[in-house]
Order: sequence, then C-alpha cells, then structure tokens
Amino acid sequence: MFKNLWACLSECLQVSNPPVDAHDLSVMAGKNRFSVSDRFEYLQGLVTEFQDTDSVEAKEQVLANLANFAYDPSNMEALQTLQVTELFLDMLTEENENFVEFGIGGLCNMSMDRESRDQILQSGGVPLVIACLSSNRDETVLSAITTLMNLTTASSRSETTDSAVVQCMLRFSLTQNPRLRNLTSVFLQDYCTQEQVDKAREAMQGQSQSAVGIPLPKD
Repeated sequence: MFKNLWACLSECLQVSNPPVDAHDLSVMAGKNRFSVSDRFEYLQGLVTEFQDTDSVEAKEQVLANLANFAYDPSNMEALQTLQVTELFLDMLTEENENFVEFGIGGLCNMSMDRESRDQILQSGGVPLVIACLSSNRDETVLSAITTLMNLTTASSRSETTDSAVVQCMLRFSLTQNPRLRNLTSVFLQDYCTQEQVDKAREAMQGQSQSAVGIPLPKD
C-alpha cells in the first residue's frame, strides 16, 4: 500500500508546496544550524505576525511559509506547541481561497506526523477536510484527499471513507486530470473496501455528477 501511495503522491503533489520568500529560504537552508529554541522563536514570530497584521497578502505569505515548514519533521514539536494545527483548521472555513489552499496544504504536511494527526482528529477536523473536496482548485482537492489518507486509522476510517466521500472519489476518477485521477485511484484501492466502492456505485446509479454536491475541479 505505502509503495503505491508514495509513488503516486510524488507525481500528484509535485507542485503543491506553497511559495517561500528569499528570507525564509535562507532560514530553511541553514535550519540545521539553529537550536530548538531558535527554531521555536522564529516560528512563533510567524504566528504572531499572522495574528497581528491586517494585510491579507502578508497573512497569505505567512500561511504559505508555515505550510512549507510543516513538511520538516524537526519543526513539528514547535508547530504543535504553537497550535498551528488549529490555525490551519480555522483557515478551511475562510472565504479566501488562498487561505484554504495553504491551510489544507499545511494540514496535509502535518498529518504525516502521528501526534499531529491525532490532534486533527480530536479537533473534529475530518468534516472540514472533506469540505475542501468541493474546491475548484486542484491543489486544494489533492491536499484534501492526501490529508484524508493520512487521517485514516482503525477508529477514523468510517468517517474518512464515508459513503459520500467514496462517491466523490468515484466521480473524481472520471476527470481528465491525471494527477487527481491517479490519487483517487490510490484512495479507492488502498483505503476503501470493495464493498464500500460497490455500495457507493449503487447509490450513484441514476444520479448526475452534481447530485453528490461536489463539483469536479477544473482540469
């Protein structure tokens, strides 16, 4: 399962990382020279900047940077302490599509960590992630699907592979977008039972693609 998943993710998410400015690139390049306290202080500064600034553009840049830093496991403890998981979850209900894209991108990265995954689940994050499947942005949808994969455990599987989600994935499998189609195939094959897929197909018979309520992203 994991071999198929990561081979697919490397292709599907090849351009999903948000941009980082030159200053942050220099910090990332030299991250191994920073102590734990230095790392925490820098990330805390980003969170404070997001909270204090009134500039939408500045908030977007901070979110993009935090989402990128969430990919590095060495930043995870600091991000958890700073409640960045909750910040990302809050972004999923914003009207600003960039906020949503960077928020779900950050959750996609953080959910690879077991403790962060559990925080997201305990915070009731699955419905918020599922809601991102309705986005018209490919990157948002791809991140949402991958996040659902990461959030799937023995206890959460019934929620992450709910019938409506499986129906959505079946509809995504019809898209001409190969990245979305391939990732959807992994989800259906590795995270859903054949019985779930068959029941979802049966429920969809006679329905139009819009009947599920989740439009296909633009190809």
